[in-house]
Amino acid sequence: MKKEGEVMIDHRASPGLTADEAAKFGFHPDQVKEGALFEAATMTCAHCNRVVIRNPLRVRERATCLQCNQYICDLCDGARRQPDYVHRPWKAIADLVQSGKFTMAGTSVNPVLIPRKGD
Repeated sequence: MKKEGEVMIDHRASPGLTADEAAKFGFHPDQVKEGALFEAATMTCAHCNRVVIRNPLRVRERATCLQCNQYICDLCDGARRQPDYVHRPWKAIADLVQSGKFTMAGTSVNPVLIPRKGD
């Protein structure tokens, strides 16, 4: 499965976003203002399957899971540092749910696998 892509937000012919709207969505106002064209790479988190826009203005390092050696988002990196963390990449969760033996509750960052009772 491809884990990288691209996003383009084109405000060359639109009023763009206000500074408050830009901040709400995690952009610098200049990136999505009237007349702006924003292009960036995207990456998919191996643990929660979220697509993350690689902000070209970011300076801090992006996280990599030390167990599966793949990119993980900031939310999953925080969850991974908790004492009760169980390493379970998204593919493993999907496989367990698709087997019919489990259902998933909670969020994709903190999933709870619930064993299904026999039908």
